[in-house]
Amino acid sequence: MIKEIIVVEGKDDVSAVKRAIDAEMIITGGFGFGEKTIERIKTAANRRGVIIFTDPDFAGEKIRKTISSQVPGCKHAFLPKDQASKDGDIGIENASPENIIAALKRARSESIEKVEGFTRNDLLYNGLIGFNGSAYRRDKLGKILGIGYGNAKQFLSRLNNYGVSRQEFEKAIEKLEE
Repeated sequence: MIKEIIVVEGKDDVSAVKRAIDAEMIITGGFGFGEKTIERIKTAANRRGVIIFTDPDFAGEKIRKTISSQVPGCKHAFLPKDQASKDGDIGIENASPENIIAALKRARSESIEKVEGFTRNDLLYNGLIGFNGSAYRRDKLGKILGIGYGNAKQFLSRLNNYGVSRQEFEKAIEKLEE
């Protein structure tokens, strides 16, 4: 059972999450959501906490950023694209109950204060930028750490802001190399 309220994009996402777990949800209805939805999310965050669980695509990332900029202290759950794809459609609604549960269990809180534990040098040294296959490595590492895929700038921000420790990062790199 998840105590937080899960924020998803649409009704099909609600159906998919309900197949996996019993949880309360708020639907944004895409990125055209208004102040009423933000107020509901703020109330939920204050009472029980919120997990933002949007699609692993451009629109989902935009919704995630909009909500987290207006509602501090949200947790973030990420589903890798390959676990959310079906017939060229990307979305939470395409994920298996097992993958949804795994993503929600790995939800991470976003740090409110700016943390600079990781640098571009860490990404370069570990082949996460500047090499053929860097995007693939970021994708795989994002799955292991539960922070999702991102371009170099997004990935670095997630490493620094989602509570990834140096030890956890190094273990994940070892697992990536296996």
